[in-house]
Amino acid sequence: MQLTLERVTKKVGAQTWLYEQSIAPRSGAVTVLLGATQAGKTSLMRLMAGLDAPTTGKVLVDGQDVTGMPVRERNVAMVYQQFINYPSLKVFDNIASPLKLRGETNIDARVRALADKLHIGMFLERLPAELSGGQQQRVALARALAKNAPLMLLDEPLVNLDYKLREGLREELTQLFASGDSTVIYATTEPGEALLLGGYTAVMDAGELLQYGPTAEVFHAPQSLRVARAFSDPPMNLLAATAAAGQVQLAGGPVLPLGLPEGVSGAVTVGLRASALNVGAGEGDIALPGKVELAEISGSDTFVHVETAVGELVAQLTGVHRFELGAAITLYFSASQAYVFDASEKLARAPAWRKGD
Repeated sequence: MQLTLERVTKKVGAQTWLYEQSIAPRSGAVTVLLGATQAGKTSLMRLMAGLDAPTTGKVLVDGQDVTGMPVRERNVAMVYQQFINYPSLKVFDNIASPLKLRGETNIDARVRALADKLHIGMFLERLPAELSGGQQQRVALARALAKNAPLMLLDEPLVNLDYKLREGLREELTQLFASGDSTVIYATTEPGEALLLGGYTAVMDAGELLQYGPTAEVFHAPQSLRVARAFSDPPMNLLAATAAAGQVQLAGGPVLPLGLPEGVSGAVTVGLRASALNVGAGEGDIALPGKVELAEISGSDTFVHVETAVGELVAQLTGVHRFELGAAITLYFSASQAYVFDASEKLARAPAWRKGD
């Protein structure tokens, strides 16, 4: 199934919820809608599902105009943040419900296969109220997968689960999506989730679709400063600088020997991902002396906030490290890892990367 949204907008009263945008998610692949709360992700998904009609523009399915066609007339599966299950039905019957509606055969085997994939096979005779939140969400996911709809919409389905459950389900969903042929639209606020799911990513902000493309390409080559801010966790370090004669002078700091496109000069913004900063020097690295403002351990990484002459920077260091507050520290980075955005906030330079990185 090929879903296409052509120049759609959504207005509610005097408010614009979605500015004019067009998108054609790849059939049989995962498209992640990435953006902060109120970026417009849910509004866009409601147009895709037929829960809402666009104020202007068209929604096409395989070239046929379905704008305004209600969701009950479309073959769509949806999973929300909340655990939506039939409370009076046992887990088996919850999962089997779309199969029974279609008059499918071999229901028992299909339900048990899906339940085993999502590790809820031992709960098939229980009611949803007897399950944990994570188990209830797995039931909702299993029912959506059982429907085998050509379009599957998942609106932040893991946001209410604890960290360990989210990590486990993300990996399982990635495998399940890869083995199916549905077009999957997955909304999230987390850049890491978009990277893990792969496929394609549409970055949204304040009702605008900023960039859409293969996830790795959008991450490594954000077309604008807004995309770079949205698709970076922790936030990208952004530094004021001046470009002239192919070099970039950091405000209050060193010169970066960077090749820039012709015509890029004057005030620019240099972006450094937290993972590009180190406490050990490599050959040709640029040094930024400073002092430790904060050090926090998250999982297997340590995030160090350092006050330097060019501003406060956050470095993401692999492993657990201990730093004294106020201690002197020097951060190092390779100029090749720097992003440069011109005065209009468009990408002027990105680090080289290879597909598969």
